[in-house]
Amino acid sequence: MKSLGLFNPMAVPMVSKVVINSGLGDALVDKTLIDRMSQDISMLSGQKPKVTRARKDISNFNRLKKGDAIGLMVTLRGDRMWDFLDKFVSVTLPGIKDFRGLSRKSFDGSGNYSIGIKNHAVFLEVDQNRVDSPRGLQVVIHTTTSRDEDAYVLLKSLGFPFRD
Repeated sequence: MKSLGLFNPMAVPMVSKVVINSGLGDALVDKTLIDRMSQDISMLSGQKPKVTRARKDISNFNRLKKGDAIGLMVTLRGDRMWDFLDKFVSVTLPGIKDFRGLSRKSFDGSGNYSIGIKNHAVFLEVDQNRVDSPRGLQVVIHTTTSRDEDAYVLLKSLGFPFRD
């Protein structure tokens, strides 16, 4: 409250949810990819992900048809969200090779922060022997504030390692 100059405790920004997303365009060719990645995401998040499907046909993109499974997403709230964020900040991020801190440019203008991870195998829950090729993940942290500066102060106070 002091760092933001707020007097009302209800005005203090909070983390409302964390969304983990993975786009799997290769799933059009390899049908077992969705199942394998679903197991990995459920291991690292603690809940089963939802399969996202194509909204329309795109013939130029591997003959993509409406309704084809092309990704996975999971929304974390409450205790699972806090458990994931704790592991993510204290174990996963420091374990990334050549990690120099998070960029301040990844805020979206509405107080939400997005982190892209190129290899999902950096999570300790993922079995390294089962991973055939590295897949990318996106972690989006939604906050209750609409200002990026307030969200930065919140995430910094939670221990997120930002670059200076």
